[in-house]
Amino acid sequence: MKYLPIALLVLVVITSCQKPNSNLNNKNTYRPDTAMLASAFETFKETSLSHRRFKHVDIEPLILKRASEKLFEITALGHSVQKRTIYQLKYGSGDKCVMLWSQMHGNESTATMALFDLFNFLEGKNDQYDTIRTLLKEKTSLYFLPMINPDGAEIFNRRNALDIDLNRDARETASPEARLLKKAADTNKPHFGFNLHDQHIYYNVPGTGNPATISFLAPAYNHEKDINEVRGRAMQLIVGMNKLLQQYIPDGVAKYDDTHEPRGFGDNFQKWGASTVLIESGGFKNDSEKQYIRKLNFLIILNALIEIAQESYSQYDRDAYKDIPQNATKLSDLLIKNIRAKRDSVSYTVDLAIKRDEFNAPDSTFYIRGRIDDVGDLKDSYGYEELDAKGLSFMKGKRYPKAINHPNELTKEKVMTLLREGYIAVQIRNAAADKHYKWPLLITSSGTVYGNSPSLGSQANFFLAKGGKPVYAVVNGYLVDLSKELKDDFKNYVQ
Repeated sequence: MKYLPIALLVLVVITSCQKPNSNLNNKNTYRPDTAMLASAFETFKETSLSHRRFKHVDIEPLILKRASEKLFEITALGHSVQKRTIYQLKYGSGDKCVMLWSQMHGNESTATMALFDLFNFLEGKNDQYDTIRTLLKEKTSLYFLPMINPDGAEIFNRRNALDIDLNRDARETASPEARLLKKAADTNKPHFGFNLHDQHIYYNVPGTGNPATISFLAPAYNHEKDINEVRGRAMQLIVGMNKLLQQYIPDGVAKYDDTHEPRGFGDNFQKWGASTVLIESGGFKNDSEKQYIRKLNFLIILNALIEIAQESYSQYDRDAYKDIPQNATKLSDLLIKNIRAKRDSVSYTVDLAIKRDEFNAPDSTFYIRGRIDDVGDLKDSYGYEELDAKGLSFMKGKRYPKAINHPNELTKEKVMTLLREGYIAVQIRNAAADKHYKWPLLITSSGTVYGNSPSLGSQANFFLAKGGKPVYAVVNGYLVDLSKELKDDFKNYVQ
């Protein structure tokens, strides 16, 4: 692609932004229909972004193609450590300035997808959404920074190329990316800020097995956690967004602890006078690529922008923010209860929490390793998948004694036969060290030894047996019911 010269990318600074009026008369407030907003997402979803692990090279063409249009003003703010361009897109010329930045952490990309969906929406015309577009264009000036950490995104890593956490660099601005974000804040002087992140999928809503699919925070601007007009507006916005989300994920919303972090950008934006909302995208069952959560981001961000445009957020009681429960951390990928086990001649019953970690592979994909994250009485914990193993015992898996020449020799039927016979691993001659296979079976190039009892931190590869016969296999943290046939869509990445 031929890139436009940076000199042609011009930022128009709005200097007439007015202080939001919290005493708005809502008589003529436009109230979008929730179903209509959901339909907008399906219509304007950016189809080229269909998974979490996209890179700067994937979004840069989506930004630059808009440079020739007058709807967005595109600015190249500068470059990352590894010289990738960090862009800003501006929409509208209204007096309410809003700044939205995403992917400060390179592996937190859900909201970035939603921003590109929103760009497509704003470019639409001659349809039922024109009222919204006109409202936003005339009442707001929206500044979007869709990927603050492109170097981290390149390797799907949280930190930047200097190993700095950009969301802990607002005070020192040691990294070029943090300096660019701070300069943009100084230039734009936003009244509102949206700090867009992903949280780990193991946060849950307290007292429930529901993942905290979306978590919010109105960051504290001081250690005393005082609530002034600026922070109060952020709380009101969150109350409105939570109200919308309860229609989609009832009891699936939580909030972060508001302990002041003096290095954090959200805390400092709040201190600088921008009513700032932190949105954290967590987990949702069967949504590993976060496409449903992306939709939720689109809905709540667009709805919040509409409320900012007409100041209708003032209808919400900020005290309702306190009613949103705080994140708990009692969720795992797989929770197995009441397993009989034996170690050092001691028989005992135990619960196991298993989590699956992602690792980058040399071919830019990733693989998963399941591990036993907790052992003990976990009756107050939860899993995306749960099994009561009462009557079943932990059984060590075996390696099939005969090496095979190629993975193609394995079929679904062959794999299930091996598992039912207690074999959890096979050896392949000359297996590539960096190759990862999608089978519920460990494929190795050498012998592997697996423990006789569940051990904290060990890889989650074992059987649950009755009378010495395997009933379930746990392979790399995935549960396989041996009484059933293997599903065609079974996804298990093993090394």
